[in-house]
Amino acid sequence: MLYLRNLVYHPAATPTAILKSINLELAPKQMGLVIGPSGSGKSTLLEILAGLAQKTSGAIHWRSQELTPEHLQQLGGLVFQFPERHFCGSTILDELRLGHPELGKERIEQALQQVGLAHLPLKTSPHSLSGGQQRRLALAVQLIRQPYLLLLDEPTAGLDWSMRQQLVSLLAKLKQDWSLLIVTHDAGDLLAIADQCWTLNHGELAPADPAKLAIGRPQPVR
Repeated sequence: MLYLRNLVYHPAATPTAILKSINLELAPKQMGLVIGPSGSGKSTLLEILAGLAQKTSGAIHWRSQELTPEHLQQLGGLVFQFPERHFCGSTILDELRLGHPELGKERIEQALQQVGLAHLPLKTSPHSLSGGQQRRLALAVQLIRQPYLLLLDEPTAGLDWSMRQQLVSLLAKLKQDWSLLIVTHDAGDLLAIADQCWTLNHGELAPADPAKLAIGRPQPVR
């Protein structure tokens, strides 16, 4: 279980806090969805949970243990909004082995199988993949690390309807084994698989009902 208690992020250079007394609980094998407009603090929240930024005050616990940024770097796996911009390997194999040169073929194949990319040759360039495949590869890069918590920033951004559907189906499968926390400005089809939802506005987090958020949403054109 992930617990956030009165989490505040207030850099000295900003007149007001970016995150204001955030309280959140996420159970194992559940998907949490944080919805908010640009500038609401969504990405900052993920960066703190990934150990890339340090909170100003408050506490973060996993089960009963309070976590430091170093703990969080081990606990969470962060997939950025446009992960393809962060690819460094010249092939899928290189990308998956970055920082893990000892990885064996079995573990690599398992990660690719989990994200539906096992059919691709390992010598394929990550930059030659479709947008949806690149998002899947970014997930595989994190799954290889065996994190307890997957953190995703706008995972469906820029994808067409078909690719969004495929990614939503994949995330629904992944939450059978992992806890997922997703931030987005447009929940879209993610609402259908979310166990918990919150809205984030001006750094303030409030619980929301996924079913109520889905009511009145226009149906996608297929």
